[in-house]
Amino acid sequence: MVMKKILVTGGTGMVGKSFQQLSNKYDFTLLGSNDYDLRDSSQTDAMVKDTEPDAIINLAARVGGVHSNSKYIADFFKDNILMNTNLLDSARKYNTKKVVSLLSTCVYPDDAKYPLTPEQFNDGPPHDSNFGYAYAKRMVDVYSRALRQQYGCNFICAVPNNLYGLHDNFHLEDGHVIPAIIRKVHGAKITGDIPVFWGSGENLREFTFASDISKILLFLMENYSGDLPVNIGTTEERTIKSVVDLICKFMNYNGAVTWDTNRPSGQYRKPSCNKKLLELGWNKNDYTDFEKGLKMTCEWYTQNFPNVRGVT
Repeated sequence: MVMKKILVTGGTGMVGKSFQQLSNKYDFTLLGSNDYDLRDSSQTDAMVKDTEPDAIINLAARVGGVHSNSKYIADFFKDNILMNTNLLDSARKYNTKKVVSLLSTCVYPDDAKYPLTPEQFNDGPPHDSNFGYAYAKRMVDVYSRALRQQYGCNFICAVPNNLYGLHDNFHLEDGHVIPAIIRKVHGAKITGDIPVFWGSGENLREFTFASDISKILLFLMENYSGDLPVNIGTTEERTIKSVVDLICKFMNYNGAVTWDTNRPSGQYRKPSCNKKLLELGWNKNDYTDFEKGLKMTCEWYTQNFPNVRGVT
């Protein structure tokens, strides 16, 4: 099945923008929240009808870090449920050949067997720090499978882990862990104040460079049509403290840092299994080396500050 016209929702975000650097084999349409409001079903219908895509890569989401996920937990659930339900409905209605939706490792149960595999999605509740977002993302998988069963839709889901890269959101409260750390370290260089990081720094996370994700999503679009989601991130765990140390190094910050253990750290660890992706033919050596990607991200931020998302 030839799929040349690809609609990317959430196309103005970090992963969405990385599609601009990919092969001209595809005709990409990158759309953001200022183009169509996917919480509105009529606008979502109009988007799919107007663009007539062969396939949709669905990156649209309301996202944030530990603080935002906890403070606005109901809003995160509602907005993400509406966006994803409307998108899948419209794709089904206008006979889109394929939809690849991006989930998150937060969909996994807090009490799970490691490494995390998609068969465990519904074995227990997610971590209580972001259960609203997590349940909304779980429902993307549920609705995709329901539409597959009832209507024969070729809708699949992919599960990344923690993402970072160019064009990220560097907001101190709404950004994810790496951009928030970069922002704090850079701020410390400017003000001389000691940066304060949440938790103990001992929590473990896996990190994948954003441009790798766009390549993998196209790979899945071409090579996978199963009903189970596929984990697509790297599987190397790092402590948050070690990430802070690297960012300080790459940004030439030699001052002190402080850890506020009264602040939430989120889930201690959530290692994932990407065996299925590798079995499909993805080469693990095609992942961007973490230190290389992190250095590129720090340099990009420094070069583009203050004209980066979350700052201006």
